[in-house]
Amino acid sequence: MAQLLNGKSISADIRKSLSQKVKDLAEKCAGFRPGLAIVQVGHREDSNVYIRMKLKAAQEIGIHAQHVQLPGSTNLSNLLNKINALNADPDVHGIIVQLPLETDQPIDADVATNAIAPEKDVDGLTVHNAGLLSRGDVGKGCNIPCTPRGCLELIKTTGISISGKNAVVLGRSKIVGAPMSELLRLNNATVTVCHSRTVNTEAITKNADILVVAIRQQEMVKASWVKPGAVVIDCGINAIPDSSKKSGQRLVGDVDFKEVSTVAGWITPVPGGVGPMTVAMLMQNTVECAAGDLDKRLNKKWNISYLPLDLKTPVPTDIAIATAQTPKNIRDLAAEVGLLPSEVSAYGNVKAKVSLSTLSRLQDVKDGKYVVITGITPTPLGEGKSTTTIGLAQALGAHLNKNIFACVRQPSQGPTFGIKGGAAGGGYSQVIPMDEFNLHLTGDIHAITAANNLLAAAIDARMFHEKCQSDKALFNRLVPKKQGKRSFCDIQKRRLQRLGIEKDNPDELTEEEIKKFARLDIDPETITWQRVIDTNDRYLRKITIGLSPTEKGYSRDSQFDITVASEIMAVLALTTDVTDMSKRLGNMVIGSSKSGDPVSADDLGITGALAVLMKDAIQPNLMQTLEGTPVFVHAGPFANIAHGNSSILADKIALKLVGPEGIVVTEAGFGADIGMEKFFNIKCRQSGLRPHVVVLVATIRAIKMHGGGPNVTAGMPLPKEYFEEKCDLVEKGFSNVRKQIENAKYFGVSVVFALNQFVFDTQNEVELALRLAREAGAFDAVSCTHWALGGKGATDLARAVVAAADAPTDFKFLYDVNLPIVEKIEIIARKIYGADGVELSPEAEQKVEQYTKQGFANLPICMAKTHLSLSHKPELKGSPTGFTLPVRDIRASVGAGFLYPLIGTMSTMPGLPTRPCFYDISLDPETMEIKGLF
Repeated sequence: MAQLLNGKSISADIRKSLSQKVKDLAEKCAGFRPGLAIVQVGHREDSNVYIRMKLKAAQEIGIHAQHVQLPGSTNLSNLLNKINALNADPDVHGIIVQLPLETDQPIDADVATNAIAPEKDVDGLTVHNAGLLSRGDVGKGCNIPCTPRGCLELIKTTGISISGKNAVVLGRSKIVGAPMSELLRLNNATVTVCHSRTVNTEAITKNADILVVAIRQQEMVKASWVKPGAVVIDCGINAIPDSSKKSGQRLVGDVDFKEVSTVAGWITPVPGGVGPMTVAMLMQNTVECAAGDLDKRLNKKWNISYLPLDLKTPVPTDIAIATAQTPKNIRDLAAEVGLLPSEVSAYGNVKAKVSLSTLSRLQDVKDGKYVVITGITPTPLGEGKSTTTIGLAQALGAHLNKNIFACVRQPSQGPTFGIKGGAAGGGYSQVIPMDEFNLHLTGDIHAITAANNLLAAAIDARMFHEKCQSDKALFNRLVPKKQGKRSFCDIQKRRLQRLGIEKDNPDELTEEEIKKFARLDIDPETITWQRVIDTNDRYLRKITIGLSPTEKGYSRDSQFDITVASEIMAVLALTTDVTDMSKRLGNMVIGSSKSGDPVSADDLGITGALAVLMKDAIQPNLMQTLEGTPVFVHAGPFANIAHGNSSILADKIALKLVGPEGIVVTEAGFGADIGMEKFFNIKCRQSGLRPHVVVLVATIRAIKMHGGGPNVTAGMPLPKEYFEEKCDLVEKGFSNVRKQIENAKYFGVSVVFALNQFVFDTQNEVELALRLAREAGAFDAVSCTHWALGGKGATDLARAVVAAADAPTDFKFLYDVNLPIVEKIEIIARKIYGADGVELSPEAEQKVEQYTKQGFANLPICMAKTHLSLSHKPELKGSPTGFTLPVRDIRASVGAGFLYPLIGTMSTMPGLPTRPCFYDISLDPETMEIKGLF
């Protein structure tokens, strides 16, 4: 008599084991739970029975299972949309389409099944998984169909060795027969598949050591078909009449159980054999898919391809190098770094927006190491921070095989068409395509321009309407009747709360409350909000607005700033999510009322509209370097009146994507006394992120200038001293490097000195600079040639950064934000700049009093001073001392979250030079290639 292969008891053990695995996954990642979606079209009762069994098993194990039931009227398009939505859901690890589909629409079940993402196909029925199985690639992410996998487990419980046995599979369906034969073959059985056209089937099955039957023919296989002692697996389930049963029918298999039991060695019952095992294997596939997904999240090592460089000497122009390299498709790069298709919105083939939902999905992944690139006080030509950022990223990725992200600012079009050029790096260390990087990219700067100017328009429109209307008329227009009833909108309710008016019914406000609510009473002399445009246009530095007769004599002096000087740009760079951005936009103060109260964007009722305009801009832009490593390009605030760093969101997403063994390199604008100081005291304070390494970039050229070398002027040839060996100038000028190393160490972070080496630097000069940097306290000092060699020229720097990132840090802020405003300014001036103290103008003193009264005194300080000296005088090089820092004025970026003292005159609208860069820029009408960009 055959031994019974009890699928119920075996599957119960499997479910118990899976339940423990689910608990283990939750311990690895708090709140993590495998997710299964069962998609059903129609309401077939037999399908409902199976679905209830699956849902019950999932609940028992701890899997979050959802039954997605679609009506019988569902068409293929609707079904595919639902499947695609589940494919995109990171909390769903397994998807099955319950067959058969019950619909009055023509739906090809194969099309629906193959729409499931292969990694979520826990039924194992997609062409992709079937192909892997037929090739024998089950170890390469193949999901095995549930019923065949369950059958294999049942066979294994008998203890017999499958290898070398004769196995016969009766039936060749895509769901059971075909994959079952492949599984047996992979376990080294000699397999024969029989089907409806097979001749003399009984003679074939009688020689089988293992017989698997899936033919949908009730009790077709008799004892005479079976070899004595064989393992018989019955996958059939058929209903036959039985008056003794309450339902009037009972279930039997494709095997005559009573007969075959007298011959077989092992046999499965129906029901209670293969059925429970199929459900158990569905659960096992789901848990395994979830475990694989979690492993990718927590133990991230990218499978990334790199782009080879075709190095040439002499080094061609930046645009020639950039256009000679063919970038990877941005979707491929996104997949390589662990982004889901649903998290990526491609803008063509070479750039994309990345969804903030990535942060939620990866919230339990430990951050990578955080490295900030800064520089010594530069010459007007710049010393290569951007180039070093990209060269280091290429070295860490393409040459040291680290998970690496570079995070850089988006350049303004003002410098692009002006005198400086773009900021994509240079030489063989660039972001590509560099033309798209430096031009419109994905429209973020245009969105900021639109939002900024909408607010500017709202300010003047409000002042005009308040001037022309009575309190009652103004109130009636602000809170109009709709269908005979007035009501406050949400943003108006917030204003009422700020005013201390605790009424929801507009008709209950007193005349005094109506006036208080309706009139902002903006003092034109206090307005700090300007219109912006992303073009260098000197004639917009001072304008008069309101000269049209329609404005009834209301005019005022105003100005344009360049877009990147807008506070909205600073908000974008410092925001942490959409809610935070909306709050910051609403908090932006545009001026004061005549009674001295701050007037915000929220008071103007415009917060929601601004957030809508910034809806896409808040998402970081994904690009790549010349060697195919990933780059986030996001936000580009001014480095003087703002903090000069790329966005917090880009850094946060990048730190999750690289994982705990990876590195994120981000760049701070200007020298360390400005960009780095603001990175630490403003950006890190807002983000909560703690850096591991400072890379301080310098050139022999800049060091010589600080040592008394001739002036360096943009657009003019370098004096001969910069081409000749002048070690005395290097030694004297190293005072600036020494001070910037000291500044970094105030924050408790290790410093790696990176000497961006030029071809005319002598070996003696280079060795002297590296020695002096180590003596000044740098963790390490390295020369690099990434401009000419790409990542290969920065491998020594990369190794030094990796070593420094593993060293202990003791990060701390320079000051407590709760200190008085003047005291915070003095700390920065004395410690970072080396000043003896500060001197405030009467206007600055008045602002200190005003901002303290308005409740803004606890904001961090964002010093606006020249980047060409540690002092306030550009001509003072090296590390000057004995000076007093003059504070001309103080302004507030309340939405961004800082006060910015003005040290000297800060231009927020650059002008075009005599010969701008645009002279050399053109478009090839045949190839559509951009020529002469840089």
